[in-house]
Amino acid sequence: MVDGRLDDAARALRGLALGDAFGEGYFLPEEQARRAIADRVLTRAPWRWTDDTEMALSVVEVLAEHGRIDQDALVTAFVHRHDPSRGYGPSVERMLRAVAAGADWRELAGAQFGGEGSHGNGAAMRVAPLGAFFSADLDRAAEEAARSAVVTHTHPEAINGAVAVALAAALAVRGRDAAAPQPREFLTRIAARLDRSTVRGRLEEAARLAPDTVPAHAAAVLGNGSALSAQDTVPFALWSAAGHLDDLTEALWATVAGLGDRDTTCAIAAGVVAARSGMRGVPREWPAACEELPSWSTAGEDGVGTA
Repeated sequence: MVDGRLDDAARALRGLALGDAFGEGYFLPEEQARRAIADRVLTRAPWRWTDDTEMALSVVEVLAEHGRIDQDALVTAFVHRHDPSRGYGPSVERMLRAVAAGADWRELAGAQFGGEGSHGNGAAMRVAPLGAFFSADLDRAAEEAARSAVVTHTHPEAINGAVAVALAAALAVRGRDAAAPQPREFLTRIAARLDRSTVRGRLEEAARLAPDTVPAHAAAVLGNGSALSAQDTVPFALWSAAGHLDDLTEALWATVAGLGDRDTTCAIAAGVVAARSGMRGVPREWPAACEELPSWSTAGEDGVGTA
């Protein structure tokens, strides 16, 4: 990847995959997970990533080939890369199998959940690299994020969740050469560009949280992904990212402390933070423990694996 935009996407992808695999390791009995996180005990390697990363790889592949979201190409990539062992949600699992058998993704996506469409967090979990790719144009980042969402998630909340994450990653890249903005400013800028929705309302609430708010309280207020919805996942993940834009390690410990859908909240937060700072400051053993990404997806990326 020699194009600067693809380098930015690769940086976000590498963070997303690390966060995904890191968070997945803490799906332990609740008290055991809380103790391990409080004591910062790392889980045993290797850390294997999930459908979050597998779908993000398809997003980056399509951007590398087309320079935009070609929806048919994206669905084809999702189907081609689909590995059921990665932990796909039931509705997306059924949809990808049906598309592989010849069904039209447009009809399937729109028909989910009685025609309301899915408001799950799957469109948001995979989109940080897209936001990094389109960082020069926030309107374009939002437009392409929405296009990437509707191939599987047509509900307005899911679309707003994906747009919010893409905007966060874009803003992270745009501000890379300046001091990190205050969390309130960062979150308010994202929320102001969203349609009225629960995602927007909770991001506005996240912006109002006191600077010393602990992750457990933020998760209780904003949601932690336990409902597997965009509105229950994205605000907390972006709150965590906003407070640690220059420190991926601390962003991950803060995010996983919220428990809930911890692979996805960590994937979102880490994708955003890494879009700005790469792997700077991350202990070397973390990337070494994480399952490797395909070499094509991170070629030309800088700042990876440096302590």
